[in-house]
Amino acid sequence: MIERLMKLAENSYSPYSHYRVATIVIMKDGTEFKGVNVENAAYGSSICSERSAILAAISNGYKKGDFKELHCLCADSNRVSTSCFACRQVISELFDKDVNLYFYANTGETKVYKVSELCPYPFGEDDLQ
Repeated sequence: MIERLMKLAENSYSPYSHYRVATIVIMKDGTEFKGVNVENAAYGSSICSERSAILAAISNGYKKGDFKELHCLCADSNRVSTSCFACRQVISELFDKDVNLYFYANTGETKVYKVSELCPYPFGEDDLQ
């Protein structure tokens, strides 16, 4: 998986941070969706690779609960980095709480978290009532 993510990270558009990130989400039916981070000079307009991949799945008709796994690599880091809080919000909204999230460093180091571990205090639909 790391080799696939490293290759995918070549598609990243990250001229400002030089921090290429790639994500592959795997659906319960085995279909995969890929995403990379895409930066913008107006930084708030940028999108992370996790949301890029997740939104591609949703755009292709998949729904909340259809996600089996998420794999994410920061290609330019020898440390394992996890998702930002905007991505964690989207993950906690759309993934089942027991789904495994795999995070990789370019050294091969891997950490695995359940959604419930990475997002222990989710903000959800119940909070809007």
